[in-house]
Amino acid sequence: MSEMVPQPQLVDLWRDALTQMSRALVQVAGTAALPKATRPFDLSAVRAAVAQFGINVGSQPKALFELQMQSMKQWSDFWMSSLLPRNDEREPVIAPDKGDRRFSDAQWNDSPYYRTLRDAYLLASQQMRTLAGLSDAPDSPNKKMVEFLLDQYLNAVAPTNFPMTNPQAVKQTIETGGANLVSGFANLLHDVSTGKGIVRRRAANVFKKGENIAATPGSVVFQNHLFQLIQYDPLTPDVHQRPLVYVPPLVNRYYMIDLQPKSSLVRWLVEQGRTVFVISWVNPDESLRDCGVTEYVRDGVIAAIGAARQATGEDSVDLFSFCMGGTLVALALGVLTARKQADQVGTATLIGALVDFSDMRGWAAFTEGAHLDALNKHLEKKGFIDTFELQQLFAAMRSNDLIWSSVVNHYLLDKQAPPSDLLFWFEDGSRIPEAFLKTYNHGLLKNNALRVPGAVEIDGVKIDLSRITTQLMIIALKDDHVSAWEAVYQGARLFGGPVEFILGGSGHNAGVINPPAANKHGYWRNAKLAETADAWRESAEKMPGSWWPVWDEWLTAHGPSGRVSPRIPGSGALPALEPAPGSYVLTTHA
Repeated sequence: MSEMVPQPQLVDLWRDALTQMSRALVQVAGTAALPKATRPFDLSAVRAAVAQFGINVGSQPKALFELQMQSMKQWSDFWMSSLLPRNDEREPVIAPDKGDRRFSDAQWNDSPYYRTLRDAYLLASQQMRTLAGLSDAPDSPNKKMVEFLLDQYLNAVAPTNFPMTNPQAVKQTIETGGANLVSGFANLLHDVSTGKGIVRRRAANVFKKGENIAATPGSVVFQNHLFQLIQYDPLTPDVHQRPLVYVPPLVNRYYMIDLQPKSSLVRWLVEQGRTVFVISWVNPDESLRDCGVTEYVRDGVIAAIGAARQATGEDSVDLFSFCMGGTLVALALGVLTARKQADQVGTATLIGALVDFSDMRGWAAFTEGAHLDALNKHLEKKGFIDTFELQQLFAAMRSNDLIWSSVVNHYLLDKQAPPSDLLFWFEDGSRIPEAFLKTYNHGLLKNNALRVPGAVEIDGVKIDLSRITTQLMIIALKDDHVSAWEAVYQGARLFGGPVEFILGGSGHNAGVINPPAANKHGYWRNAKLAETADAWRESAEKMPGSWWPVWDEWLTAHGPSGRVSPRIPGSGALPALEPAPGSYVLTTHA
């Protein structure tokens, strides 16, 4: 049984907690009222989806009755099982998913009270999700919205989120005499006072860009209004002939691939003898509101290809990209192919990137026309979508990991999170201009127009993915919540040239940062592109470790065989402008 801390320490805890509470109250009192703001979604469409759900369920009395009978039997079995002595060999009525970290504390298994509480919540959640399955056609926006709202509700009401039903919170409250809850409430007030609707992650501030994160040595060798191009210092006596250019998404900074040295993909590539260039997108303000997809392809990706060729004197580059950056690369390849300039790119690698948007999973809840119209009005007010608004949406898609775990740690336990380079990067987001989101959402995402040859036009060129014959490697991530791996696979079949498809382990971000030394996650390979993703997976071979070395071998196999002297940034046709990571990645907006 937990014991309270000694009295002198308890006094110190309460003094610190009340001081923190006093500061938080002063901050809240001094916070100006927020002006009435537009929403980046349509609330009436949300209400309509819920109303339609009620109508659809009410129109299926037979299915609803069968579901009620099934639920009654499940609850009967559940309570009978709960009253029986515990038997580890008996099959439980329900159990948490293997990856559900909310119930990792031993008390959720060892205590009959907490175990019953947990299992009752899990069973009720399962039944409510089954009920939601009666709502509409599987791919309808209304169904996706109902599922999204239900997930948010169920994640919010989990017993882990409340002080009296979380065993860790109960233990901490007894030990500190409740000081943890006072400090936690002060943390809540502080977050409310920021007015951004985000649970702040409280961790030691140990990362500084250019020193221990985004710190691989290099120089900016080119810049325009949209990006800076970083070239990294060589680390080998000679290098591969063809340079490698990285295209990141707009929503986050480039340095997910340059975290701490032990996990930096940039540093690893340089160590393999690659001349690496990286696009660092500008964090836009209102002055760039008219920059759309065409500008980011023409003045971004294609301009970076030209700059890297100029800096090295080479005729072609290898491209690699992540998420939305991969979509931009596909568009750039379409433009270059139509202009008979495809030989400027030797190979292209798309990681966790969509070109087929027919399977958006949970994101489909916000692709309904009314939501996009509301987003357009929201964008027109400022000229961009702000960083914290994007973080809110991404966090909602993984609310247990990115919202409720922080609620428990910071509001119930008053516990500081350990430093995480990946979460530091995630919270260092970037704005996206108005014109880009409008053209991307309506031209690509909503209409899924890239599937149709000629339906998308970039800089006066009609894009046809089937005409692209550049050597491609397409890498999907098995547990990706942003770009479902099956959707990435569907897109791989749209290109007209040779495609090597690899399925990596883990999720959207962690699956990319997979250094060989860590020996984690694994990956799947299958040389034949089957008709469906499931068919490909069935005959794929599971390989241990990281896909990085396989990718590096593929780049070598499809590149010039010669090696050249190492290229020092600034020694070629483009001078060094400033040291890496450059000024664009350091720019933030209040």
